[in-house]
Amino acid sequence: MSSDEEWSSGEDDSQASKLARKAKDTPFVPIGLAGCLTVVGYGLYKLKHRGNKKMSIHLIHTRVAAQSFVVGAITLGVLYSMFTDYVSQTSSKPEK
Repeated sequence: MSSDEEWSSGEDDSQASKLARKAKDTPFVPIGLAGCLTVVGYGLYKLKHRGNKKMSIHLIHTRVAAQSFVVGAITLGVLYSMFTDYVSQTSSKPEK
């Protein structure tokens, strides 16, 4: 068993280290989360200056924008993963 696969103490299994490891493995997840939080924060900021628009409509538009950002980030992550798995592998194989 290599040193990378050995079990380590509970210190390495903290929430911050798990989040950092997950962000390193799949970088589009934290990007989607940050975008979602940014859109929600901006929507809450603009809530005060929404004008003549009903609050429910403003909140629905904010929710749709936040969800769209997350779905877009997940879609980009899947496309990137497919590209690295299939296109990069086929271009690196030697031709016979």
